[in-house]
Amino acid sequence: MTQKTVNKVNIKNKRAYFNYEILEEFVAGIVLVGPEIKSLRAGKASLVDCYCFFHGGELFVHGMNISEYEWASYNNHQPKRDRKLLLNRKELTKLQRATQDKGVTIVGLKLFINERGLAKLVIGLARGRKQYDKREYLKEKDTKRELDRVRKERK
Repeated sequence: MTQKTVNKVNIKNKRAYFNYEILEEFVAGIVLVGPEIKSLRAGKASLVDCYCFFHGGELFVHGMNISEYEWASYNNHQPKRDRKLLLNRKELTKLQRATQDKGVTIVGLKLFINERGLAKLVIGLARGRKQYDKREYLKEKDTKRELDRVRKERK
């Protein structure tokens, strides 16, 4: 018997946590075509500047880059195409209502492959931070890091 290997694909959008205040998170499936899943398993994807939008009552992610698969033939995919996200109807209506508020958007936070081998995207309902909020966030992060360092030295 062969044991199924767990794929450790975990691509994060660190800028989203810095630029936005995350209000709520959702896990969505992604509709992929052709060799996109093979590129994902190789870790060749980027979530920089990706956001979600509604079109015809369906949720799509824009700006997510999945590089072309090296070994694919003429049937390769477009790296920056819009990809459909799969969520429950209840979650979709909740997100659609929330994005109608001013200053609220949906951003991609983390891309991973679950234990069943399916690609999932963690999306977050986010509100943009002001410049002074970003500075405050950095100060809090630095003080927390400094406290952790002091605690380790005492042990």
